[in-house]
Amino acid sequence: MELAISAVTGELVSRFLSLLVNKYHSSRAYSEEKQMKRLEQLLLRARTVVEEADRRYITNSGMLEQLNMLAEALYRGYWALGAFRYRSLEDTPIKEEEEVINSSPPKRLRTFHGSARKKKATYLLELQGALESLEDAVSSMKEFVIILGGFDRMLRRPYDAYLYNDNIMFGRHAEKQKLLNFLLQHSSPGGAPAVIPVIGGPAVGKRTLVAHVCKDERVSSHFSSILHLNGDSFCRIADHSSLLSGKVLLVIELIAHVDQEVSAKFCSTLASMDSGSKVIIVSRSKSSEKLATVKPIFLNTLPYEEFGYLFKTLAFGSSDPAQHPQLARIADEMAREMQSGWSLVAANLLADVMRRNLNIHFWLSMLSRMRRFVERNFSMFGEHPQLLVLRRHQIDVTDFFLHPASPLRILPSCTTGSSRTEITEERQLLPNVRLGDLVVDTGAMPQGDFNVVSWESRVPPYTSFVHFASIGGPSVAEDTPLCGRKRKSI
Repeated sequence: MELAISAVTGELVSRFLSLLVNKYHSSRAYSEEKQMKRLEQLLLRARTVVEEADRRYITNSGMLEQLNMLAEALYRGYWALGAFRYRSLEDTPIKEEEEVINSSPPKRLRTFHGSARKKKATYLLELQGALESLEDAVSSMKEFVIILGGFDRMLRRPYDAYLYNDNIMFGRHAEKQKLLNFLLQHSSPGGAPAVIPVIGGPAVGKRTLVAHVCKDERVSSHFSSILHLNGDSFCRIADHSSLLSGKVLLVIELIAHVDQEVSAKFCSTLASMDSGSKVIIVSRSKSSEKLATVKPIFLNTLPYEEFGYLFKTLAFGSSDPAQHPQLARIADEMAREMQSGWSLVAANLLADVMRRNLNIHFWLSMLSRMRRFVERNFSMFGEHPQLLVLRRHQIDVTDFFLHPASPLRILPSCTTGSSRTEITEERQLLPNVRLGDLVVDTGAMPQGDFNVVSWESRVPPYTSFVHFASIGGPSVAEDTPLCGRKRKSI
């Protein structure tokens, strides 16, 4: 009898505990679903405010800080939502076709899956953190939205059109507004021209930001002319003082460090400019800060969440990442590796190739190729390829192609505006091939030397990144680069 009672009691306790566990998991799943739905609602509200703010001329510095905070919370929220959606895929095995396509060790791609593992609790904490951050940002937006309605509207499409049409600049909300405010602010009569430097590392979007602002209707109508000068033409502008008459906006791209000679020539140029004129300096060097009359604008690399949002949207194009969670996970991994060591040019190049084939094995192949490309250049030249590009040093891109017949080396173009143009005409006679086309089909590779177009920007100033490519040779002559060039605006 006691054994029967004990057995019945054990069964009842077991069923009770099972009921509690099921109820706990059910309530937790419901809680997670509620949080995701709440985050989606907040993202829609935040995105609406950011887009509307980006279409207004905001002159209040405090509102620009709020806009910056809201944008950061917005991109963090998008990243957390995407990561939480594909959390269940962490233990999903994927057949590694890359082992057949390439001869690299099969453990490489398995390492990607191992490094991407996270506990569900971690994803939930990230989701909760993003939700709280966005709730805080949105809760303080009531006054922001009311005041926002009092600012004039810009006559252009919202920034988000760029993500699908590639013709409007992405992000940099506060920086765009600060530069617009500087240009449209009335100067005191008889005063010297105001100067603002835009300072940042290579390929972070300095010239794109300036070109985007100069394209604004109010800016173009505010000045009688807009002149774009590089270091060489800037030194000769004093011989053509007639170009500086009237209310002129002078955009100067300085490559070199600002020394006493450059500073003296700059002051001489300012003295010959009329009242009301303004100057924008585009530079990588903080030394240009000494030429400023107002606080400079510093451009850093995009935060990971914002960079990842941009990369995924470019890579997926019109497709919804939520419908391709495995691809979204791979895109996040690629964005994480590119965000610190790569440029926006490289991100656009890879996204353009990946957008052509929304196949998980192809995307894994691209991730593997990217890693081998970095490793090979580290092994051959001792530096990350992005650093080699900055030094105009040759890079080996063989690993990006399937079954290449011979090694392929590329010599990056010199900086746009450089005086090293003595062989441009010779190189322009060579055939041009898009790098993305070569990655997809090596049969498109010409015989002998050629020019490779890594990317053509569809955003002002419409720069084409064209480099000299050599097949099979041990090295490329590094004293004969092909200068980057700008395409005409369409």
